[in-house]
Amino acid sequence: MAAVQLESVAAQHAKDKLNVEIFPQGPLVDGKDTSRVKGSSPDDYERLEKGLMQYGCAHYRRRCRIRAPCCNEVFDCRHCHNESKNSIKTDVIRRHELSRHEVQQQVICSLCGTEQEVGQICISCGVCMGKYFCEVCKLFDDDISKQQYHCHGCGICRIGGRENFFHCSKCGCCYSTVLKNSHACVEGAMHHDCPICFEYLFDSTNGVSVLPCGHTIHENCLKEMEEHCQFVCPLCSKSVCDMSKAWERLDMELARLSDSWDDKMVRILCNDCGAISEVHFNLIAHKCLSCKSYNTRQI
Repeated sequence: MAAVQLESVAAQHAKDKLNVEIFPQGPLVDGKDTSRVKGSSPDDYERLEKGLMQYGCAHYRRRCRIRAPCCNEVFDCRHCHNESKNSIKTDVIRRHELSRHEVQQQVICSLCGTEQEVGQICISCGVCMGKYFCEVCKLFDDDISKQQYHCHGCGICRIGGRENFFHCSKCGCCYSTVLKNSHACVEGAMHHDCPICFEYLFDSTNGVSVLPCGHTIHENCLKEMEEHCQFVCPLCSKSVCDMSKAWERLDMELARLSDSWDDKMVRILCNDCGAISEVHFNLIAHKCLSCKSYNTRQI
């Protein structure tokens, strides 16, 4: 069982990484390069591009900072604030978080230090503070290789390119187009905590995977489950991958073992297909008569 790997179509579901890194609308300026915001002269371009990719933090490359309304301190972004204010070095009674909805209408230009209302272009030095700019979400990012886009259904900006994702209104999230006609819809699938680490998935900056059953889990948590030989969904107990090869090996193992319980019958429920069967009792495992899965339990 330990050698079982995620594979087949089910594995594709399990490994399809969602673009859930949260970017607290907005395209590039009018969908064009920032060099065309103030005109097309070399001076305009040089001013707009000054300091490009030279400022920011581990979360965003940007040319502005924010002032946190909760503590009136200046940080590169809200994630930097949360990491600092929730650090083990911070007094417990002083720990707090800044949500994306609480970011102020003020930003501070990293080049000239001017504090101003949210806008893409600095009112003082004229630099572009972020090639990707979201006025509603107050997002600035110079690294447009992430292919940021705003999803009105999610209400936030996401990464990976609009053409590569679709919004499922029932699940309440953007999924890869690979899953458009094959994923199992679960209402509010992304609006709950990861069943392993309990981080709220919709706001998580870590990769999220969709299981064949439709439930969602952090990609790293799914890998950790696999390393510990756990291959069922923590929420509904359905298999997270194609286990047919493992069941075949288990068939061969059980065939070599003598069983003195042939006269005892038990009822089992299959976690994968939901079928109820009556089978011979076995100390090791019980096989579903419908789908041949060993992912069963006695009832």
